[in-house]
Amino acid sequence: MTDGMTGGMTGGMIGHQELCTLIPHAGSMCLLDAVESWDAQQIVCLAVSHRDPANPLRSEGMLKAIHGIEYAAQAMAVHGGLCARARGEHSSGGFLAALREVVLQVSRLDQLAAPLRVAASEQMRVGGSFIYDFSLSDADGQALLSGRATVMAQE
Repeated sequence: MTDGMTGGMTGGMIGHQELCTLIPHAGSMCLLDAVESWDAQQIVCLAVSHRDPANPLRSEGMLKAIHGIEYAAQAMAVHGGLCARARGEHSSGGFLAALREVVLQVSRLDQLAAPLRVAASEQMRVGGSFIYDFSLSDADGQALLSGRATVMAQE
């Protein structure tokens, strides 16, 4: 159970099935496995799908680090859905409108044995549009990629 807006998780993790209901993707395109913690400003998710040979983002047998942006975008969507649900509303969804200051620390994600930690922190909200800072790291805290995304509300 979450308290949603003040302290993040008050019970167990939010698992794969539930978080997939909060994004517009289904099946193997739902890349995240769990929500580790969240509150009104930020979310931390975990993923192991980067190791899956059947990951739908793979090409030429590899998952490039740039695909980590999709992991971050899904974390932002889950955050928006959880916050809307905590307010008794339904998230209308959005689309990734801009990326800034993206820094890739590695070239590939598929070679990492540890789970990915996907963090997103809301920096600004205007109406249904948001700016998030995001980062991916491995379980040991090694930075993999980071950046800033603008998400525009779907109308």
